[in-house]
Amino acid sequence: MSKIEFTVTETESGLRLDRYLAGNAPSISRSTIQQLIRAGQVTVGATVITQPSHRIRPNQAISCNLPEEEGLSPRALELEILYEDDSIVVVNKQSGLVVHPGAGHNETTLVEGLLVDRDLPVDDDTSRPGIVHRLDKDTSGTMVVAKTPSAMHTLKEQFAARTVRKLYIAQVEGIVNEEEGMIDAPIGRNPTNPRCMAINSQGRSAQTEFRVLHRSDDSSLLMLHLRTGRTHQIRVHMRYIEHAVIGDALYGHANTRLMLHAWRLGFTHPQSGEYVSFTAPIPPEFAVPEGMSLDDMANDLHFR
Repeated sequence: MSKIEFTVTETESGLRLDRYLAGNAPSISRSTIQQLIRAGQVTVGATVITQPSHRIRPNQAISCNLPEEEGLSPRALELEILYEDDSIVVVNKQSGLVVHPGAGHNETTLVEGLLVDRDLPVDDDTSRPGIVHRLDKDTSGTMVVAKTPSAMHTLKEQFAARTVRKLYIAQVEGIVNEEEGMIDAPIGRNPTNPRCMAINSQGRSAQTEFRVLHRSDDSSLLMLHLRTGRTHQIRVHMRYIEHAVIGDALYGHANTRLMLHAWRLGFTHPQSGEYVSFTAPIPPEFAVPEGMSLDDMANDLHFR
């Protein structure tokens, strides 16, 4: 058994115990958390609580025992490799693919697909070998995975220092009137829905630059530059300005695939020390006008 521990904040007071744990441990499904509570694996203070509906109070210490996860197994998976050398592998992750295993996920993951043909280094989480950043399950596009401990350490430092260039393409609901702009709004866990994030004055700083590439009758195609890397950042910021990403079941309407694509990723190569940039082709369902040069648009925004 492993254990996760939390302390309840003022803003979380009054939440159901299962909802609180689901919000603080998003990789574990709420149904799994409810099973753990009923099995006596959760304590509030010194008391074992077996009711998922138990209401929590500020400053209470909460701990949850987790069963040991099964080891990773290489699994055959068709992956589009954009680049690979001794230090890194860059993948165009398809929409619908989970990056790494977690409680409540039984399908084959990106990590397991990569392990078929290569070894990946393990850091502090054995379920995420080589992983230095992630994309949501339904987001497609460019991901870099480390193949050596040194590369893993170097890339994690770059993501933490915000020196990695991250450009996305999104099709959003409605007509965005501004040609370009900056969304600067802090993001934190939504206290009323632990599955979601929200604009929260007590949250962490989050900044997203955008530029309109094309407008159609009822949607806008955007290029976005993430200055920070918060959970669901683009999706929350787009909802905040009332232009949710098309197909976003959490923050908008689930009527198609999530129209969010990690188009370009740039960073300092962990072995050569040179700046490198990798681009994943835009899926055909995105309404990119014929003849439009996304490279020119990126250059205009001073994004490499």
